[in-house]
Amino acid sequence: MWMGTSVMLFVRKITTLPPNETWEAHQRHDLVLVDVRQRQEWQSGVIAGALLIPLNELPRRIDELPRENTVAFLCRSGHRSMLAARQARRHGIDVLSVKGGMIAWNRAGLPTSTPPRRASHAT
Repeated sequence: MWMGTSVMLFVRKITTLPPNETWEAHQRHDLVLVDVRQRQEWQSGVIAGALLIPLNELPRRIDELPRENTVAFLCRSGHRSMLAARQARRHGIDVLSVKGGMIAWNRAGLPTSTPPRRASHAT
C-alpha cells in the first residue's frame, strides 16, 4: 500500500457576475464585455459596446482583449463564457463570466441592440 503525501491542487474558480451588476460595471467602464456567441446568435441581440468574438475565434484574437481592464465574457447560457474566461486567464487577463449568459440578461430586462451588419465588435 502506498503511504505518500496527498496533494490537492486548487484550481481558481472563475468569478461570475449577475447580469445587473455586469451592466452597471459595463456602463461605468469598469470592465470590458466580450460576447463569445456565434455570429448567427448575435441576430437575437447584442449589448452595445461589447466586443463580439466567437469562442472559436478567441485563440487567434486573444490579443484584442485589454490587459488593463477586467474582461467579462458572455454567451447564451454561461457555459462558453466560462471556457473563454479560462482561456483568457491563461494569458494573464483578469476575467469574469456573466452568470446565466444572454438568457439571464434578457430575463433581467437589460438592454440589447441590433448587431452591426459585419460585426467584429459593437459600437
